[in-house]
Amino acid sequence: MSSMKLSLKLIFCLIVQYLITNSLVIGKTKKPWKLHTIDKSSQGADGVRLLDVNSDGLMDIATGWEEGGIIRAYLHPKRGQEKKIWPAVTVGEVKSPEDAVFIDIDKDGAVDIVSSCEGSTRSMFIHWAPQSGKDYLDPTKWQTVAIPVTKGKQSWMYALPMQIDGVNADDLIVSSKGNGASVSWLQAPKDPHNLNAWKLHKLQDAGWIMSLISIDMDQDGHKDVLVSDRRGPNRGVYWLKYPGHKEAKNLNQWSRHNIGGSDKEIKFISTGDLDGDGSIDVIAIDTRSVIWFQKTTKGWKEYIIPLPKGVGGGKSTAVCDVNSDGKKDIVFSCEGAKGELSGMRWLSWTNSPTEKIWKDYEIAGEPGIKYDRVVMHDIDGDGDLDALCCEERDQLGVFWYENPYMNP
Repeated sequence: MSSMKLSLKLIFCLIVQYLITNSLVIGKTKKPWKLHTIDKSSQGADGVRLLDVNSDGLMDIATGWEEGGIIRAYLHPKRGQEKKIWPAVTVGEVKSPEDAVFIDIDKDGAVDIVSSCEGSTRSMFIHWAPQSGKDYLDPTKWQTVAIPVTKGKQSWMYALPMQIDGVNADDLIVSSKGNGASVSWLQAPKDPHNLNAWKLHKLQDAGWIMSLISIDMDQDGHKDVLVSDRRGPNRGVYWLKYPGHKEAKNLNQWSRHNIGGSDKEIKFISTGDLDGDGSIDVIAIDTRSVIWFQKTTKGWKEYIIPLPKGVGGGKSTAVCDVNSDGKKDIVFSCEGAKGELSGMRWLSWTNSPTEKIWKDYEIAGEPGIKYDRVVMHDIDGDGDLDALCCEERDQLGVFWYENPYMNP
């Protein structure tokens, strides 16, 4: 065989290898990621909260099913089994749950769940876990009780476990929407099983709270509370400065610091160093655009990134390096993604994140209408970040999209 034929054959092989390795990058722009169902046996899956509850090094999931009226925990299966239906337990039945979060309230080593309910329920519940890990997936071993100080009081939306007063069990920062809505501190008593001893302290009036994030916003060594409020006179993105254990009971010490978005209907927010300058930025979203609040030495600078064509209205964001190219990208989910509209895509910048137009790449495609908060996590342990989410109109349930990009 001539040297020219060998060269042509080598070039052909290299081209084929390139196309296989890169999975036809052009096609990745339009081709959805592969969907793997965790559970779709109930109705109205509404959010995912992660924690390793059985100390196996793998993240488990808590989810409330709003229309189904149940709270479920999902245990991450062994490696290689993630693409199958996950082991699950219904920990309690409550009406109109909006949120469910893991927290070991009584510090007995068994991780409980707290749920927040709106509708006509307007109460928060503790779902006590069985003390033996062997019984975790046995629904008869779980016990559900309402927290009296929250019962029938507000349309509860979201709860954030956080140690506030430095004593007793972990407390919760809780939030709600509608009449009488608030961001409040739900203070745990010495004995958290003494339900009447729980106390509720209002920190801030609210309209419709979407996000509560525990993060040190002023670099003083203490985690503060980052908030997004969707509606009302106090709407926007802001943070409440945590005053410390000793001053926490002095509610006036929880000072509010505005970031932006008071002229928008901000939904879920996320954080991350988008521009690589060492400061934590806040990434928000409204119906039509992603809003990047850049942290600067003079305060917060706002950049608007329009949502691309062919998607629903914005719902949530996540900041991460999707394709392992060393640059931070933005994953966003949508609601109102009817017909051919996509419910989830990701965005990347070319020269700078200050660019007005970002490139968009498909994740969800046509299925799904109302997606919830997207969480980026390496579900299958292959080194790249997958997209974990819920959808509550097409009843996709709890699921994850497998990241197709090879981690170099």
